[in-house]
Order: sequence, then structure tokens, then C-alpha cells
Amino acid sequence: MTCHEHDNGHSGCPAIRVVMFPHHTNPAGNIFGGVILSNIDIAAGVASRSVTKHNAVPVCMKEVVFKEPVKVGDILTFWADVVKVGRTSITIRVKVEATRGNLVIPVTEGETIFVAVDKFDRPIPVDAPVGTLGGDDAEGSSFTARLNRMLRYLGF
Repeated sequence: MTCHEHDNGHSGCPAIRVVMFPHHTNPAGNIFGGVILSNIDIAAGVASRSVTKHNAVPVCMKEVVFKEPVKVGDILTFWADVVKVGRTSITIRVKVEATRGNLVIPVTEGETIFVAVDKFDRPIPVDAPVGTLGGDDAEGSSFTARLNRMLRYLGF
């Protein structure tokens, strides 16, 4: 796929494109917000692969704004841009547009933070050589302990 500057101000390639179907709707007949959040997660995961060769997992989704309702038949384009790279973290902004006929409508945007992890799901520097293991400390290596450490690191 050849990617370039687009009329909508985006450069590069969209992370993903998805068609919305009736099984994605909520009782009001609009697309359920959780479907959009799930796809934001996927799009951010795709973008994280441009930064690290390690697995990267989401630890925080913040500032998600649902600007307009999404309808059945809309084709959603998820544009993902890396906005910050920390030692172990990658912050990604995802903007979602709905193509509805000839219209392109900005519908959602948000920011998510991914963390590079080793094969034991411990945080690891994004640029560490493949096969490097993250450190273990007195708190232990349970999922809950790792999550709490990461949330403290992020200031939550």
C-alpha cells in the first residue's frame, strides 16, 4: 500500500479500517462505544509496532472523546500517531473518522499508553534487544503488582 499526505491533513497510512454492522449497535441504534474503544486499542497496538520489536500492552486509555454518533454502514478509519516514547512506554493518539457516503466525519479521538513487556509480561525498555528480560523486585511479578507499578509510574 502506498501512503501519502491526505486531503484530511493526515499523513501516512491509517492503522486500521473497519465497516460497522448491525451487531455493533447499542439499544439506541448507534454503534456501541465499546466497539470503537476496542478498535482504538487495536490501532494503537499497530502503531506501537513501529517503535518496539517487543510485545506492547495497553495500560491506560485516556481522553477519549466521542464527538459524533457512528452509524451502521459507516466505514471507520483509525489514524494512529505516536506522540511520545518513554523508557518503557509509548503514547499514541488515535483519531477516528467515519466515511458515510461522500462525507468524512471526525467521530472519536483518544490517547492510549502502551508498555513494552518481556516474555513474562514485565515492563522492558522499548529499545532493549529482543530476548532481554525485565527486572523483578520485592513487590513480586504478579499481574496486579506489575499493573500497580505501572500506574504509579504514570502518575495514577
